Amino acid sequence: MFSMVKQGHSRVFGIVFAFLFAFVPGLLFSLPASGATLQGIRMHEAPDSTRVVFDIDARVTYNVFTLDKPHRIVVDLKGVQPRKGFDPGVVAVGRERVSKLRAAHRQGSYRVVIDTKQRLNPQAFTLQPIKPYGHRLVVDLYEQQKAQPPPQVARKKDRNVVIALDAGHGGDDPGAIGPRRIQEKHVVLQIARRVKKRIDALKGFEAVLIRTGDYYLAHRKRTDLARAKRADLFVSIHADAFRQANVKGASVYTLSDRGATSETAKWLAERENRSDLLGGVGDVRLTDRDPVLAHVLLDLSMDANRSQSIEAGAAVLANLGKVTGLHKQRVEQAAFVVLKSPDMPSILVETGFISNPDEARRLSQAEHQSNIARAIARGIEQFMRSNPPPDTLLAKLGGELRYTIVRGDTLSKIAQRYGVSSKSLRSRNGLSNDKIKVGQVLFIPRAG
Repeated sequence: MFSMVKQGHSRVFGIVFAFLFAFVPGLLFSLPASGATLQGIRMHEAPDSTRVVFDIDARVTYNVFTLDKPHRIVVDLKGVQPRKGFDPGVVAVGRERVSKLRAAHRQGSYRVVIDTKQRLNPQAFTLQPIKPYGHRLVVDLYEQQKAQPPPQVARKKDRNVVIALDAGHGGDDPGAIGPRRIQEKHVVLQIARRVKKRIDALKGFEAVLIRTGDYYLAHRKRTDLARAKRADLFVSIHADAFRQANVKGASVYTLSDRGATSETAKWLAERENRSDLLGGVGDVRLTDRDPVLAHVLLDLSMDANRSQSIEAGAAVLANLGKVTGLHKQRVEQAAFVVLKSPDMPSILVETGFISNPDEARRLSQAEHQSNIARAIARGIEQFMRSNPPPDTLLAKLGGELRYTIVRGDTLSKIAQRYGVSSKSLRSRNGLSNDKIKVGQVLFIPRAG
């Protein structure tokens, strides 16, 4: 038997009707004239799901249901015709969970059957047009044992510091597109992988990739995955675009819900926040709680992490300035949705602007990517050594901490924070006076 899991804008194709033409192969009807055309079908595979995207040139009414023996997902598109020459068979070639895709006209609909290698749970939703896409029907096929949010990993004593590395965009959302069709989603995943390799080589450190391949994750899903891994720091990596091609340089951003610190920060936040519309998210919500209560709780819990986010951002920015030009000399703030995590300090790193031809060329080169990755990893290391979580191996090993100066710091304040004297702080760092500058790294001697 089959089970109905999703219905579109009408109930014309009910359970009885679906049963009838699912089990009577000879029951074929001519397709009436319609203005809706199926332009194509695309697939993207994620670790726990496969996304099937139907590109249609008009709003569509649809039914989606499952059949067993063998496993398959049936998608009926009412009054839709395929474009001339459309071949559904090529879509499923080499897929992990889908063995075959076939289609035919059925009772005034265009039926697409997705043959799967295992039982999958479909979740379907439509998306309104947003350039460069038109109307879309998205069917996400989830592995049943992984349909629920991942459980949090247990924390062990003397554990590694966990760094969540989030490569922006992916799948239907290519991010910025530069000269020679360089896509941001590919560049930032390559850089994230290089950062992970460097972080993993450090004793007491462990990096996890939020996105491991070419697929899209909603902003909230990204922080959910980081939370499940019990990450101590969330780093979102991008290489965006701006309206003018001459804008260039790396930047680091932290969260602000009180206004952006510059026009560029505001522009980039607005651009990044609309990624869920491009990537395709059916239901974007803060939480299932009362929205007013959720917002208050989020604000309260994030206040404690705001200063640490700025400190982490300053450390990364200082190291980026050693390998590439900077767009701004200080950490900027804007309302990036992906940074709204109450559990951990979070920063967004713009490695450069793909809209700038020179930076686009450099960002596509392995050597420059390695330099950027090294700078990001060094900044992360410096921040975490200065702020080791108490249950980590890093905190147990102790030793000499390193601290990166941020705006508002004074030598006496830093000495007081770490329980050392200003004199010992000056002596250890070879300072003749109390003058310090933003981005400078200080060694913190042991107290006592």
